[in-house]
Amino acid sequence: MANKDTLGSHSKDQRKYKTLLEISETISKDQDLFALFRRLAQVLPGIVQVDFLALLLFDPESQLIEDFIIQANVAGDIQGGKKWQLDAHPAGTVFQTQKAFLVADISQDHRYPEAFPLMQEDGVVALCVLPLTSSLRQVGSIVFASRQQGTYQESHLEFLHHVAKQVAVAVDNVLHHQELIRERDRLSLLLEVNNTVISSLDLRSLFEKISQSLRKNLQHGYTSLALHDPQSHRMRTHILDFPSGKGLLQEGLETEMDDTPAGQAFKENRPVVADVVALRGYQSDFIKVLKQEGIQAVCAIPLSSPNQIIGTLNVGSRKKHAFPKHEVTLLTQVATQIALAIDNALRFQEVNNLKNRLAKEKLYLEEEIRTEHNFEDIIGESVALKRVLQQLEIVAPTSSTVLILGETGTGKELIARALHQLSTRKERSFVKLNCAAIPTGLLESELFGHEKGAFTGAISQKVGRFELAHEGSIFLDEIGEISLELQSKLLRVLQEQEFERLGSTKTIKVDVRLIAATNRDLESMVGANQFRSDLYYRLNVFPITVPALRERPEDIPILVRYFTQRYASRMKKPIETIPQKTMDHLSQYHWPGNVRELENLIERAVILSQGSELVVDLGALKQTRQKSLPSNATLNSAERAHILKVLQDSKWVIGGPDGAAQRLGMKRTTLHSKMKKLNISRSL
Repeated sequence: MANKDTLGSHSKDQRKYKTLLEISETISKDQDLFALFRRLAQVLPGIVQVDFLALLLFDPESQLIEDFIIQANVAGDIQGGKKWQLDAHPAGTVFQTQKAFLVADISQDHRYPEAFPLMQEDGVVALCVLPLTSSLRQVGSIVFASRQQGTYQESHLEFLHHVAKQVAVAVDNVLHHQELIRERDRLSLLLEVNNTVISSLDLRSLFEKISQSLRKNLQHGYTSLALHDPQSHRMRTHILDFPSGKGLLQEGLETEMDDTPAGQAFKENRPVVADVVALRGYQSDFIKVLKQEGIQAVCAIPLSSPNQIIGTLNVGSRKKHAFPKHEVTLLTQVATQIALAIDNALRFQEVNNLKNRLAKEKLYLEEEIRTEHNFEDIIGESVALKRVLQQLEIVAPTSSTVLILGETGTGKELIARALHQLSTRKERSFVKLNCAAIPTGLLESELFGHEKGAFTGAISQKVGRFELAHEGSIFLDEIGEISLELQSKLLRVLQEQEFERLGSTKTIKVDVRLIAATNRDLESMVGANQFRSDLYYRLNVFPITVPALRERPEDIPILVRYFTQRYASRMKKPIETIPQKTMDHLSQYHWPGNVRELENLIERAVILSQGSELVVDLGALKQTRQKSLPSNATLNSAERAHILKVLQDSKWVIGGPDGAAQRLGMKRTTLHSKMKKLNISRSL
């Protein structure tokens, strides 16, 4: 008989060890507490009867213990989520005393008049409650419940204590993991807010981005910025972000200091959290509207700059019990950064006002050292050039696409740079790219960038020119050289302001102003199906034709003196005079290479000059002239001269039976187009 008892005891011990091993394996495989308790409810009845199994966790912030998980092996309507005072539930008592709690029949125990009746409704009779304590902290309590009287005895405690120790480790690991995630999210949010603060001085844009970050992390309903008005001593809603609202809340609403959590937070210089009950104590219209919008909890954080409290950051939630202590701490840190941003924005405004005043004061000096139209690098006083500069001043403040036309060497890049400097984008990048200098296969990568591995040789990610030019200007020279396939992608960027890098599906949005230039006849290329018509019309919003140097001969002496002085100074040569004969020859030459050819000639002349007089090889100039006679530039000049003569003969009457268009054998609109292209106007 003794042997049978020994064998039975040994078999029972084996079942206990096996059960503990299964629990340990479950914990090692998965950190899901719900899965763990489901497994516990399955394996424990093999050792001791368990009809209900519950996990209650202690909340240090509220000093309450909460039903976190309740697992039933029998039919019952037990719901978790209820919070208890520590002395109102046996799990709270066990948490405080760290001693086991056993009761054979709760109907005979009157220590917990609120908790026990709820258990009895589901048929609970016997209880065993044990503390959950890891090596680092006390986390809560575990409850074993049975519908049979006297289920739990002292003999069960050793085994159930082992179970509780393993559950405590699992719960502590999960809680620690959640804390790490929360800390990671907190640091991520603070970094995101910090990057936003340092990247923008526009308060509205900055606040909207910060609000989006908060909404992503806290899932709140609305955010507002209330600033204190020292004159009226009231709080005024300066900026409001409430994307899910009904539109009842409006910016600009003023409230008394005592009527809102914001006013209270400002006066007391501390965070104020008002739940659905506390909100009833505020009588302002603003709070009434908040309630109509469904907001049930508000957190107001003072905004403290180095010198003063300037207002409050206010966050509202549709949850009744929102804004636990760790969220308030996080919002306080965010509010510190917002206060710094507001202070920076105000200081920037002061600096900007001072900058504008200084700019006006030095305007006279700038006019003294610049040309008539304040274009530092564009030299000349001819009517044709002044007309171009006037067009620049008109179009520069807009964001419209500009197409710069003109022969090679006329200074199209200088015009593009001047356009950028006159625009509102002058503080941002001016990015240029010569489309003719890049092989067709690599041009798309240069424009839009590529990801690592997008094609053979793409060993790293590359940022394209459009991305570099975000909020600035991009200058595409020789745009007529772009392939038809790439033209369609360029058109999309112009229309949608978005593109994808090669090898990526992520859409990148940019704000870029395009300035294009070409020496080719794009209109003819469209007719020959060499250039997309839709792209041409998109580029040709505001065309500017840069005149050839032969069309503004009065500028040649000015340019000769400018380049002579520039290169003589650079080479430290004392050149002081330019022979009149040399100047006459240079002024009469037709310059097929335009300003670039003139600049190169003067640079070479400065190198060769040994004394104080500029020496130019005029023989080489004549040779160049003979070789360049058949060029397109000469044909353009002849066409311009012929049209001018006909216009003068017809007394500048363009239409009609005896008009210039009729005499030239072309439509009136065609003549207008050619006059525009060749810079012909009646003022000439």
